Amino acid sequence: MPGEEEPNVSVSVLGHRVERREDPPLLTGAAEYLADLHAEGMLHAVFVRSTIAHGELRSVDVSSARVQPGVVEVFCAADLGLGDIPEWPRLDGPPRAELGRPCLAKDRVRFVGEAVAVVVAESVAAAVDAAEHVIVDVDPLPVVVDPLAALEEGAPPLFPAFGSNVVLEAPATDGDVLEGADVVVRGRFVNQRVAPAPIETNAALVTPTPEGGLDCVVTTQAPFAVRQGIAGALGIEPTSVRVRTVAVGGGFGAKGGVYPEQVVVAALAACLGRPVRHVETRSENLVAMSHGRGQVQDVALGARRDGTIVGLEAKTVTDMGAYPWRGGIPFRTARLMTNGVYRIPRLSITSLGVVTNTTPIGPYRGAGRPEATAMLERAMDLLAVELGVDPAELRRRNMLAPSDFPYTTPTGAVYDSGDYGRALEAVLELGDYDAIRKEQVERRNRGDAVALGVGLSTFVEISGSGWEFGGVSVDEDGTIAVVTGASPHGQGLVTALGQVVGGVLGVDPDHVRVVHSDTGVVARGIGTFGSRSGQLAGNAAFAAARAVVDQAREVASGLLEVAPADVVVVDGGVAVAGVPATALSWAQVAAAAPGGRLHAEGDFTQEQGTYPFGAHLAVVEVDTETGRVLLRRLVAVDDCGTVINPTIVEGQVHGGLAQGIAQALFEEVRYDEWGNPLTATFADYGLPSAAELPSFELGSTETPSPRNPLGLKGVGESGTVGSAVAVQNAVVDALQPFGVRHLDMPLSAERVWRAVHDRAPGSPDRL
Repeated sequence: MPGEEEPNVSVSVLGHRVERREDPPLLTGAAEYLADLHAEGMLHAVFVRSTIAHGELRSVDVSSARVQPGVVEVFCAADLGLGDIPEWPRLDGPPRAELGRPCLAKDRVRFVGEAVAVVVAESVAAAVDAAEHVIVDVDPLPVVVDPLAALEEGAPPLFPAFGSNVVLEAPATDGDVLEGADVVVRGRFVNQRVAPAPIETNAALVTPTPEGGLDCVVTTQAPFAVRQGIAGALGIEPTSVRVRTVAVGGGFGAKGGVYPEQVVVAALAACLGRPVRHVETRSENLVAMSHGRGQVQDVALGARRDGTIVGLEAKTVTDMGAYPWRGGIPFRTARLMTNGVYRIPRLSITSLGVVTNTTPIGPYRGAGRPEATAMLERAMDLLAVELGVDPAELRRRNMLAPSDFPYTTPTGAVYDSGDYGRALEAVLELGDYDAIRKEQVERRNRGDAVALGVGLSTFVEISGSGWEFGGVSVDEDGTIAVVTGASPHGQGLVTALGQVVGGVLGVDPDHVRVVHSDTGVVARGIGTFGSRSGQLAGNAAFAAARAVVDQAREVASGLLEVAPADVVVVDGGVAVAGVPATALSWAQVAAAAPGGRLHAEGDFTQEQGTYPFGAHLAVVEVDTETGRVLLRRLVAVDDCGTVINPTIVEGQVHGGLAQGIAQALFEEVRYDEWGNPLTATFADYGLPSAAELPSFELGSTETPSPRNPLGLKGVGESGTVGSAVAVQNAVVDALQPFGVRHLDMPLSAERVWRAVHDRAPGSPDRL
């Protein structure tokens, strides 16, 4: 652990495989999800959504729906008078009012699935039936679904008052960054749009309180953000809104902010004075929950003949969907992480964010990091082929060295620590890279119809910038609790915080109660996303636990008649150093403290964030007669700094790998030319199961971060950041003998087959 540790304080259980406390209720079916909740007098909300991608909203006739059996009321935007949800975050100042997202469509609809009206009834069935009677009159407008088409002169404007479909722009640096290059490779890569598809859809249950407030149970990763969003849209004080969660069935970034539907449900409960619940259907979720990725990348990478990188020039166009909303998050992160793990002397990137008549884009596991990694790692493979250099060797020649840290990239990222070469060598050894290459040569010499391909990805990502709240208390009955502003929903954070606090206080982690995800009992907080919670919430809890130990020393010193410095933590309490017979339990110490309690709390802030990294290797077999891709192996070496619990880390990597592989091979959100979604059910959207995935082979290195006392970095997104392009590189590698230089994801059998068999110039899947 970096830094000099306080005397007599240890975190002895860090690095141990402690069983996850969260799992038993999930595995036995005892966990309570929002759809399981019922409240006395509860009403049910069903949204009427636009079936037109773009048009002027002429009228919404709800008269017939209002008289249907079981209907309480039907509302349109004018009936509720809600404020817009602002775009966030802008790069160049405060949000633009004309780009705000209405909670219910007002004058214009901008994507299929946008909520236009809401029916409230005594049952879901009655609300669904009545919604069919709402007549929405839309005067269609021209539609644009392609982000490149949205840039063209004369493209249909989504926000005429704004004057452009370009809603975010970060210009390039000046100068020719490719000057002096002997070789320049160029390519256009499409990082396709995908759906987060959590196991639980968005849902909310809001109950008016006797005090005039609102008690909101929401499936969210960030209760305080939802509280702020609801209060702002309703024009009420945040303190009158309580937001909490029960079990949350996945979020992956998509549940990190407030949704229009959540605001509307809160407004309905306040208006009607009764509890109101809304639970999305799966088809609703696939068009209403924010999508991820969606970036077109033009890149030029220049190098000398020996493979040394001279410079990189890129232009990215990020599809923001119909509203900027939360799309600025992946936009900004993708730009920041363009440099990757390499020494790139000169880098110039132009970044554009454009609106289209599609579901809004937001963060999805990695949120810009996978897009940046895919662009750079595909360019590196193109360069390796052009130079006739092995892809692993090209990476070796350009990697930053441990002595380079801290390292500031041309995009402004400040890397904290790393040994990128060590991770690369580890994955090559674990994957037996040389043997795979030998087998590949043998197969090609035999003319096998099933081609072997191997792909590499080396990456770095940002995690954990900002702050988080934490508090620790010991009561006179011996109860030990940690309160956190983070909001765990599957990451294992409850177990991890128990380990940290238990280690400081010398108690079994299972004896530490973790309080979270409730703005009514937690003072403040940010939430859980962006691989932040272990390091920010963990270090906040660590600092609070150490402060509690200091308080305990003061109290115990009076009871034991020794100096505070002579009091040490022992199993289950404190004692005089070297005199175990003097031990006092935590209950005894707390009972003797003022108010019968030991307590400390505060915020832990990490301004610059940390930079986890790793290397992934994929081995594929491609049937050149059918185009079918079989992922034979996925080897991953990840470095997330100090490890609290290896089991949790491995579980996070497993989940990330699954989602990265899914993007590489199966998943893509598609629209037709009129903006109609073609993948609005799981029958059409290619979500893989465990049967489509191999057993993962994991390795690790451990490079502590100097930016927090525990040396932690994030790990929740690393698997996704590195795996997708490793698989993509492997497939392209397998098809090199056929003259294929590039294929965009997803690498479906049809796309691969066409690349092999349709070799006409100008094939859309080839550079």
